[in-house]
Amino acid sequence: MKRVAHWFDVRLGISKVILPIIRHPVPPDVDWWYVFGSATLVAFIVQVFTGIALVFTYVPSPDNANASIRFITHEATFGHILRGVHYWGASAMVVLISIHVIRVIMMGSYKFPRELNWLVGVGLLFLTLGMAFTGQLLRWDQDAYWTAVVAAEQAGRIPFVGDWIAHLMIAGKVVGGQTLTRFYATHIFVIPTLIILFIGVHLYLVVHLGISEPPKAGMRVDPDTYREEYEELLRRKGVPFWPDAAWRDVVFAIAVVAVLAVLAIVVGPKEIGTPANPTNVSIYPRPDWYFLWYFALLALSPPAIETVIIVGFPLVVIILLILVPFLGDKGERSPNRRPWVLGIVGLAVATMIILTFAGNKAAWSPVIKPTTVPASITRSLPADAQAGATLFKEQGCLSCHTVGGVGGVRGPNLTDVGTRLSKDQLTWRILNGGMNMPAYGSTLSPQQLQQLIAFLSAQQGTTAQTGK
Repeated sequence: MKRVAHWFDVRLGISKVILPIIRHPVPPDVDWWYVFGSATLVAFIVQVFTGIALVFTYVPSPDNANASIRFITHEATFGHILRGVHYWGASAMVVLISIHVIRVIMMGSYKFPRELNWLVGVGLLFLTLGMAFTGQLLRWDQDAYWTAVVAAEQAGRIPFVGDWIAHLMIAGKVVGGQTLTRFYATHIFVIPTLIILFIGVHLYLVVHLGISEPPKAGMRVDPDTYREEYEELLRRKGVPFWPDAAWRDVVFAIAVVAVLAVLAIVVGPKEIGTPANPTNVSIYPRPDWYFLWYFALLALSPPAIETVIIVGFPLVVIILLILVPFLGDKGERSPNRRPWVLGIVGLAVATMIILTFAGNKAAWSPVIKPTTVPASITRSLPADAQAGATLFKEQGCLSCHTVGGVGGVRGPNLTDVGTRLSKDQLTWRILNGGMNMPAYGSTLSPQQLQQLIAFLSAQQGTTAQTGK
């Protein structure tokens, strides 16, 4: 065994490179509050391995995504447990990294010289949320589809670049197959790669700058003297990270994995909903629990300031998180001497908990309903075309298409469609769909089809006249 260990040591440099890193000295009184960062890393590793296993069966196409997840959950060997661990692992990552961020704020660990640690950690926080968001959309059920629609419409309200961001998010003008492919690639390639890079930088900074010592009242951070004081503390009282401090990380990580396994076996993953149906617009789309607080915030916002909140709230949060280490990089670290920190963190956590419960109530979830075709368009139409206008609204067409300046922008503007397409072309498009438009051949009666064509054929206006 010694010969084998020596063989690897000569080639990998374990004794010269790796052991000094894991045995680097840390403050002696590092306690259980310091385990949440490493636990988040373990949860991420669990997500990577379970995600790789799921990729072998998951099919990222609108026709098969939902069905493939059902197969994994109910038919594949150990698929129920595998998907359950992955589902609960996402929640674990969000919870653990949130607690880690709160711990860093409460203990003032973002102060000099660890400002860059904080900024990298903020990046990891948003990457974790992005991974959770893109992951829930891969189920491609009703909640996933309409959550993507709502997210795109929110992004579209950003001044100047909103349309560009929305198109980038859903890979075009319509939420469909290309949207699912983009979220799939983002979820399994882009975000994990960025997380791994950020983790590497974060761990390097932790080793290079050292783990912040637990704060004590009266001990202030002075950028001119802190480094010398910290080095002296490690020289006199420091203990090796492994095993003196790391055993807590190991014990807690094992507990996290055990809890995930129990939840996966006993509770199981979230039951997947019905396959995405763009024609069903009278629904209550809701995201997974960790986004419910933000969902409720938007749902409860007065319509007059909804856009301000959609654009302004995330921007303010991001700016404040970036400014945290620069607004308070020195001074007291003890929460007992920083009561304002206790108040801000307590208020934020309490608000998010209250909004999470509020967002879980369907009555407070925004219902996606189409607007009404303008009366100026339907007033002079014959009866069959007026009936077609009603169908155009009821079938959710206005959620994607604009007519007379009213409607969505994810599909082509139909204000002058009567001058561009013949009745035969309209009939073929409605019956067969295409370009991410659902086929209505099985949902419309012959009479309804003729009424809808009559309405669309009557749209002889010009795009310029509507300002669109």
